[in-house]
Amino acid sequence: MAAVSINVSTLKPLGDRVFVKVSPAEEKTAGGILLPDNAQEKPQIGEVVAVGPGKRNDDGSRSELDVKVGDKVLYSKYAGTDIKLSGEDYVLLSEKDILASVE
Repeated sequence: MAAVSINVSTLKPLGDRVFVKVSPAEEKTAGGILLPDNAQEKPQIGEVVAVGPGKRNDDGSRSELDVKVGDKVLYSKYAGTDIKLSGEDYVLLSEKDILASVE
């Protein structure tokens, strides 16, 4: 079996999926207390790295996605598939799991 090298530039989501780089978790509370790794909450904000071509409609055409590469988005807490590439955290989401665009 051949080894496959996966990196961010070679990954292309299919359908209405979006590949998001997860923003780092907060390491301190508002009061300045440092949180250990296991007490930090999973971040819900990230930057879109790649988008799929869109969902296929009944007539065979594609629906364009509402987000594009470079957008910051807020997504559902337990949505998508967590992926770790080159020491960075990413999540592969369906477009419906994206709640808002962050500006």
